[in-house]
Amino acid sequence: MQQIINFVLRNKTFLVFLLLFGLSLFFTIQSHSYHKSKFINSSNFVTGAVYQTANGIGQYFNLIKENKALLEENRMLKSIVHNLDVDTIRSDFKDSLKLDAHFKFRTANVYKNSYSQSANYLTINKGKKDSIEVDYGVITSQGIVGIVENTSQNYASVLSILNTRSRINAQLKKTNHIGSLVWNTESPEFAQLIDISKFAPVAIGDTIMTGGQSTIFPKGILIGTVNSYNIDSGGDSYIVNVKLFNDMTNIGHVYVIENLQAAELKSLQKPKND
Repeated sequence: MQQIINFVLRNKTFLVFLLLFGLSLFFTIQSHSYHKSKFINSSNFVTGAVYQTANGIGQYFNLIKENKALLEENRMLKSIVHNLDVDTIRSDFKDSLKLDAHFKFRTANVYKNSYSQSANYLTINKGKKDSIEVDYGVITSQGIVGIVENTSQNYASVLSILNTRSRINAQLKKTNHIGSLVWNTESPEFAQLIDISKFAPVAIGDTIMTGGQSTIFPKGILIGTVNSYNIDSGGDSYIVNVKLFNDMTNIGHVYVIENLQAAELKSLQKPKND
């Protein structure tokens, strides 16, 4: 404390000068619109540069996570490819794989992502000009994200699975028991699988995936794992709390899924008039 007092006493003239200079600068800026505007513009430039630098640093470190996700996805794809017995696959079957593909995947970047409201959406940088349409599924390499709800020429809004209006067909991976994935708004880390029969062999740690009983998502897209479960108020089915594989607070790159046979399937599902 004594050292601080001695420092002030030794430099009192300079410190008084700084104080008076600061006060004069403050009153000059406040009383002259020209100086005030110049100061604000300079401040915006500095803060903008700081935000840009911080964002650049964040993106740099996020690249590490993105690269890990890409490596994991490549690992899974290589595992699938190398487990195929290529020598036994007839050439006509190889051609049919190309002709009979049910789903087409497109990449997109997320421009905006909300996850703290009861009705959350994402905005992606692909739209009508990129052949993105309503009811296309949206996923990452980790799991499902949502469903395209609206499109413009260059963008599309995605109904997040963290939305009380979202209802995704899902099932237990180890059985054929089907339910619906919904969200109770309590946490962006968890969603709820409802309408699962109380006779289903549910266990903590079980994997939940898409059920494939809709025209939006193919069967087998990962969703999460069983964190907890209990019987609903009716006593006939489970409410399963699902820990999502996706970090829904940090979605950068996504895949948009087009079901090439959706129109045909929907036409069959329409009731016929007698």
